[in-house]
Amino acid sequence: MSANPHYIAIQTSDFSVGDEHQALRESGTHIGAIVTFTGLVREFTQDSSQSLFLEHYPAMTEKVLSKIIEQACQRWDIRSVRLTHRIGHLAAGDQIVFVGVNSAHRSEAFLAGQFIMDFLKTEAPFWKKEGDQWVEAKNSDNEVKKQWEA
Repeated sequence: MSANPHYIAIQTSDFSVGDEHQALRESGTHIGAIVTFTGLVREFTQDSSQSLFLEHYPAMTEKVLSKIIEQACQRWDIRSVRLTHRIGHLAAGDQIVFVGVNSAHRSEAFLAGQFIMDFLKTEAPFWKKEGDQWVEAKNSDNEVKKQWEA
């Protein structure tokens, strides 16, 4: 296995959940569990003609995502992580994020995957625009993050 078994991609193109899962299977030895999460763009609550636009600051975003993965690795015995996040224009139903974690044990993979998603939602510098309206982070996401910090 390489020195850094973790993979982070920020891209405009779609991703294949099957390919991501296969990469996690092939990423090392002593893997007993793979847990994945795929986030989709929800249907818009107002005008159905709305679009979702995501932007980021590349160097900062990748650094923050790496730090989140590092924190998860300090808490749980993780073999590897794959994190793919899309940017640009997206429509309802499009895949937006993939987080995959493998570990020797399922409980560690589940916890690490949830931790990574929860911190990604609150810490990663992505800016979201629905239609012509910039969207703020949800208070509920910050509350969930506080539970991890307790």
